[in-house]
Amino acid sequence: MSARETGDRSSTDTRGRWQVEGERVPASQRAAPSRLQRRSQHGPAWVVLAMLSLLSTGRGHIREGRRGPPLLLGESEPTLPPPPPPQLDPSHSTDVTALADRPAILNCRVHNINNKTVSWIRHRDIHLLTVGRYTYTSDQRFRALHEEDSDDWLLKINYVQTRDSGMYECQISTTPPLSHFVRLNVVKPHTHILGGPDMHINTGSTINLTCLVEYSPEPPDFIYWNHNNKIISYDSSRGGVTVIIEKGDLTTSSLLIQDARPSDSGRYDCNPSNAASANVTVHVLNGEHPAAMQHGGQGTYTSSSFKNVLSLLALLAALHALLQ
Repeated sequence: MSARETGDRSSTDTRGRWQVEGERVPASQRAAPSRLQRRSQHGPAWVVLAMLSLLSTGRGHIREGRRGPPLLLGESEPTLPPPPPPQLDPSHSTDVTALADRPAILNCRVHNINNKTVSWIRHRDIHLLTVGRYTYTSDQRFRALHEEDSDDWLLKINYVQTRDSGMYECQISTTPPLSHFVRLNVVKPHTHILGGPDMHINTGSTINLTCLVEYSPEPPDFIYWNHNNKIISYDSSRGGVTVIIEKGDLTTSSLLIQDARPSDSGRYDCNPSNAASANVTVHVLNGEHPAAMQHGGQGTYTSSSFKNVLSLLALLAALHALLQ
């Protein structure tokens, strides 16, 4: 091989072919370019391709997020079901019996109220009283009450009067409106003593006074007795004084005074805690006729005077017989 043939084989033509004095070197005899030569030929392009490859596979420093279930063509996002409708609870919205001059509370229990409102209406004059927590009446005795997270919507009436008796409507702002009716009954308790207004008792007998308290929505907390405007002491030195109380829809209080004496005469008052008092006048007789006592002492005759009259009449009859 000539020196020309062993010359510089590093030169290539524009088509990358090796030449030896004009001769073309077969491809099988060409030396393959090294990896470094290939990278230097392409420049930075291989770096960009490597990064794109990593990004496309979701690897490297970028984490792949969770994917939801695929939606079918034309399928919409799922929606929440509608809330349940409001529902009244009549078992906790019952009729009310209230004591005159005391507060009265009417309750309306509504479940699942959501964004609806509750109103109270008086049926006597179709007057709107409350809406939600707001009061729409000039009568300051009426007030709306409601606590957070509670199903109870209350109508409170202070110092309730008998004229407030009647029907009240609890109305929910649905379409159509949902209503429940509550009846208010205002009563005045009545107190009276059996056998009044006057009672006549013989000396040495037992005074038995029975006081009745009727038409009361609840039994009185206590009942006390007065004698001539003084509270009767059950443990006084007089002794023999007993009080028996039975509470219920009809409350009774019985005052028992043993061995009645003239000092026990006078006015007795029965005073329940939630009703007006009642009184009776007791007369303890000491051989006197009750009928004469009821006339204020006019024509009063004792038993001894009556005997004297009879004796006088007998004496006159005997004298008349002797003269004949």
